[in-house]
Amino acid sequence: MNFLVLLLVLWVEKFSSWRSAVQQDGPWLRLLAKVERNKKQLASPWLTLVGMLALPLVILALVLAVLSTVAYGWLALPVHLLVVVYSLGRGDLWVALGPFRDSWRRSDSESAYLVARRDLGIDAQTPEALLSDVQQYLVWQAYQSFFAVIFWYALLGPLVALAYRLLALIEEHSQQPALQVRASQLRHAFDWLPARLLCVSFGLVGNFVGVSRALLHELLSWDISAARLVTNVARAASEVTAPVLGEAGVNSLDELWQLLVRCAILWYAIFALWTLFL
Repeated sequence: MNFLVLLLVLWVEKFSSWRSAVQQDGPWLRLLAKVERNKKQLASPWLTLVGMLALPLVILALVLAVLSTVAYGWLALPVHLLVVVYSLGRGDLWVALGPFRDSWRRSDSESAYLVARRDLGIDAQTPEALLSDVQQYLVWQAYQSFFAVIFWYALLGPLVALAYRLLALIEEHSQQPALQVRASQLRHAFDWLPARLLCVSFGLVGNFVGVSRALLHELLSWDISAARLVTNVARAASEVTAPVLGEAGVNSLDELWQLLVRCAILWYAIFALWTLFL
């Protein structure tokens, strides 16, 4: 059933408007704000974080346990689908990059700077740093919006996929540094394995030699961030040149995007084989 859900997720993401309807973060963010107003709870950030995650995960586990006993468990399929769609990243990444790509293609660095700050939350000092940051934004958002979610769903099911997205929302929206730091630390642990598997995938669908060199010294490192790791390896895999204004700079984004698409196809092929033979 998991592979069927992953196929349906692609259909929902590409050919329907359900994603925006499902991804309603209001209740979770209101709960987060309520918790942060309670100073007693914030005295133990780890317990607060675990308690917040436990509430929706326990409810989901109970719902799935009940549905799994009815109609051979097929009634759980729509619940799986809704959870995975909710757990994907927010917004359309390629659409969000559109205004920046248009400005960069025209070699209009001032306009590119303004739209990057407005649409992507990126603030860089030089055109070279700006394009480099946008490249990192593209690779990281693709990873955390899609690859990490489907990896944890395929491996451990909807509970872990949902936990990953809820952690990401806490890290992004929390106003309490202690809680935000704990969420970031736990998310770093969640990212360690899928980030490295994605990097290995880059080598299989891109420049294997370049990936080997970029990944060799960081493969088992705990300290490097997942964003930095996947970006460095993706650049090596797609042989991205030095950041420049104009069409060549836009082409570097296109090459990174095509690399990510090839990796998505590879992952789905592996999941299909896994489903058939295991």
